[in-house]
Amino acid sequence: MNTEEFRVHGKRMIDYICDYGKTIECRDVAPTVDPGFLRHLLPDEAPQKGEDFKRMLEDVEKKIMPNMVHWNHPRFFAYFPSGNSYPSILGDMLSSAIGSIGFSGKSPSNAFGASSPAATELEAIVMDWYAKALDLPAFFRSDTVGSVGGGVLQGSASECALVCMMAARARAIKELKGNNVDVHDSVYLPQLVAYASKEAHSSVEKAAKMAIVKLRVLETDNRGVFRGNTLQEAIQRDLECGLTPFFVVATVGTTSACVFDNIVEIGEVCKQVPSIWFHVDGAYAGNSFILPEMRHFKKGLEYADSFNTNPNKLLLTNFDCSAMWVKEVKLLTSALAVDPLYLQHDHSSAVDYRHYGIPLSRRFRALKLWFVFRSYGIVGLQKYIRNHIALAKRFESLVLLDERFEVRNDVNLGLVCFRLISHDRINRDLLARINHSGKFHMTPAMVRGKYIIRFCVTYEHATAEHIDYAWDEIRNFAEETLAAECPVPTIQQISVTPAINIKKPPKKLTRSMSTRFSFTRSVSREMYERQNSRSQLTDGATPIVIIDTDEILESLQRATAASAAAAQSDHRDRIQKQSELYESDSTDEASN
Repeated sequence: MNTEEFRVHGKRMIDYICDYGKTIECRDVAPTVDPGFLRHLLPDEAPQKGEDFKRMLEDVEKKIMPNMVHWNHPRFFAYFPSGNSYPSILGDMLSSAIGSIGFSGKSPSNAFGASSPAATELEAIVMDWYAKALDLPAFFRSDTVGSVGGGVLQGSASECALVCMMAARARAIKELKGNNVDVHDSVYLPQLVAYASKEAHSSVEKAAKMAIVKLRVLETDNRGVFRGNTLQEAIQRDLECGLTPFFVVATVGTTSACVFDNIVEIGEVCKQVPSIWFHVDGAYAGNSFILPEMRHFKKGLEYADSFNTNPNKLLLTNFDCSAMWVKEVKLLTSALAVDPLYLQHDHSSAVDYRHYGIPLSRRFRALKLWFVFRSYGIVGLQKYIRNHIALAKRFESLVLLDERFEVRNDVNLGLVCFRLISHDRINRDLLARINHSGKFHMTPAMVRGKYIIRFCVTYEHATAEHIDYAWDEIRNFAEETLAAECPVPTIQQISVTPAINIKKPPKKLTRSMSTRFSFTRSVSREMYERQNSRSQLTDGATPIVIIDTDEILESLQRATAASAAAAQSDHRDRIQKQSELYESDSTDEASN
């Protein structure tokens, strides 16, 4: 493809993207295809000769798009928002065109040169803009006089959790080592302990596995909030056992229910233990601090050693883009730095982002975030988030007007956790019907011991009409679900009231359909108990594990059969005893 062909096809692609956004509401939100479907639609091998771009685009429309989950559909209410604003798309397009591999931003001082000075400079500036917009503590900014902190754009919140834990681990081991420089770091790993609540993201658990350290998963209060006293007790127990607490994670906006941990209490506890690195994960809700009215939730952030939030979740920036700030950059870079001779240069005081994360090569992510800030402005971004909050409040009020439903979380942002006031099984069936229809897409969670349906406002241009339509349809699906639980009317019942047209109850979903579209996984009781015996953090994507209903039925059948066998055995014993008694009586009479 030459430049002129790219110009033509590029315009065609832009038109396709615009048409996709304009007509997305005409598509189903999610497909119902089975795994492996695409192999039947595409050739087994790559073509030997290049194909026409127009044909490629036709295949995208016919074979790819109908089988995509459309995350920016007006009726997509699952997970959290996935930003894809036009300014962000254009920024990403330009970044791809530049093709910079931004591992170092320092000015050239040798034959090898530097990889991308402007990319590094822009990232540092945009991260300071971002920190000011969120009103973060000044020590997180690189432009604060005397600051040793700064920000960096990572690929995901999972990366943020991992690199912060690695930095914390390196600092703790250095303190434990003292002058014993010949002792390998791994000797101290069994002594280190990290802490998070059971509502923290699963990326923390994964980070602990990769760092080979213990992770204590602690209980929350009855609202799902991680509290200081719980952390204090756990730390005290470990200190008494001679262990070293080194890392604590608190969350502002948990995955399941968007709960805000009490970071004031947790921070005060962490401050008392010098070996602890306090990390605050605000992947979704951290962006809400751009609103002055949401900033009471960030009280305690002054205790944090690091903080992350994802502009690709609530700041209209497309994935991947996760913002992370650290209080002391040197602690991060000293833990992650590997400085081969061919990459060394003499500007050691400059920002060098290759030591801030896992990869050496880095995308020019700052460009799209810069475009978003400049296109919307702080006021425009505030307006967007306030609209999401208002619409979530509207949905909450609609749910509370129907006495059959309840809301299980405090609605502070764009997420509402609701359910029918009934068995979890009924709510699983309700979600399965909603998702199976293709009209909507929602996900579940377990909130305070109950299976709930998460309704998250995600669409950039969402309106009250979208919310009202969704609620009307949810009520219809609820009526179907409840009707399917009722027995079919008998002939006698029908004949008593001939004037009434009795609607045939909807069919129950098949077992496989129910588990698939309710995002559950049924296992044996033994496996379920084994699964629950160890702490596991949530990620919003892993199916919820439930006990296999077939196994329950089989257990009941076995118990019934055993009971019947025992009763039959007792009956035979009684007959045998009666027979023996009769024979004894007969013998006595004969002898007389």
